[in-house]
Amino acid sequence: MEFKYRGLRARLEHVDVTDEEVTRQLVRLQQQSQRRTPVFDRPSQNGDELVLDYAGFADGQQFAGGTAEKQTLALGSGTFIPGFEEQLVGKNPGDDVTVHVTFPAQYHAPELAGKDAEFRCHIHEIRTVAPYALDDTFAKEVGECETMDEMRQKMRTSLEDYYAERAEMELRERLLHQAAASMDFTPDPAEISKAVEEQLDTMSAQLAQKNLTLEDYCKFTNSTLDQMREDARPGAEQAVRIKALVRKVAQLEDLHAAEEDVAQALSEICRANHMTMEELQPYYDDAFAAAVEYSPEAEEQLAQMAALGLEYAPVCIAKTQYSLSDNAKLLGRPQGHTLHIRGLTASCGAGFAVALAGSVLTMPGLPAHPAAMDISLTDDGRITGLF
Repeated sequence: MEFKYRGLRARLEHVDVTDEEVTRQLVRLQQQSQRRTPVFDRPSQNGDELVLDYAGFADGQQFAGGTAEKQTLALGSGTFIPGFEEQLVGKNPGDDVTVHVTFPAQYHAPELAGKDAEFRCHIHEIRTVAPYALDDTFAKEVGECETMDEMRQKMRTSLEDYYAERAEMELRERLLHQAAASMDFTPDPAEISKAVEEQLDTMSAQLAQKNLTLEDYCKFTNSTLDQMREDARPGAEQAVRIKALVRKVAQLEDLHAAEEDVAQALSEICRANHMTMEELQPYYDDAFAAAVEYSPEAEEQLAQMAALGLEYAPVCIAKTQYSLSDNAKLLGRPQGHTLHIRGLTASCGAGFAVALAGSVLTMPGLPAHPAAMDISLTDDGRITGLF
């Protein structure tokens, strides 16, 4: 395999952080944050947030899935079955309340549908929930700063660090693509096809959760399975080429993770999980060290989240349902696998970060010409273009 990876040139871009950008990011963080204030001087009312325990009983027996501790419930949200939340209005912290309800006739658990039930609740806390103002309180409780001016400077520094790190990542990405383009290397068609099929397998599993098939998806998106495979091939081929390039460069340069690199990674894990090294040690072994691999895009997005103050957000991993790994064909709980994180995104409304593992695809996805664009109404009132 011949290729050029020394002496490559690319421009390192520099981005200046403006006052407007700092304000925009602070407003975004403000919109993602809600101030919760305990209530002690009145009973609960609609709009309050309760923290409670509950246990559900039907026919005198406690039923599965009806028990929780320290559950958060917004009164008036309609989150629970009809009649539940209304019976918790006018209560106080420390109260024990028995809530009587009737499950809907079309309830998703057939064994409970239409049945009378009671929930034995204990209220731990009543809280009001309101948006923050961009003031010193916001700076202290969200930004961990004494003043808003200090938080602005902290945000500016974080953004400067983020843009600098992103510029370096983009530079590395351009150089990787330059080196890959110079490779005298023909990817194995079987390996490319395998990567494409893994994407389709994962997408098929996702669709099955919604009682859909790949054929249904193709109809909705005005596409075909062959077109989907063809669309996926360029990215799959490039990924195979870059993977081969990285392996070869590491071999030629005799690259290995130094002890200080490992120590730095472990330090980051401890910081993100509020652990000490002693607490982490029982979980650390050689398999742990190689357990997660981030793509350049995921590293960039991780840095962006850190710049926005989201590095401590809970994480939801989007992956195949068939395996603990990100490979749908490694069924069950395979051992010794690496979890490949190809991207990260923030679900601000839900309050957590989503890690996209392997070839998992999120929906909906649309082609350049969605099938919905062909739906029309004729002069005599007939709908055309439906499938």
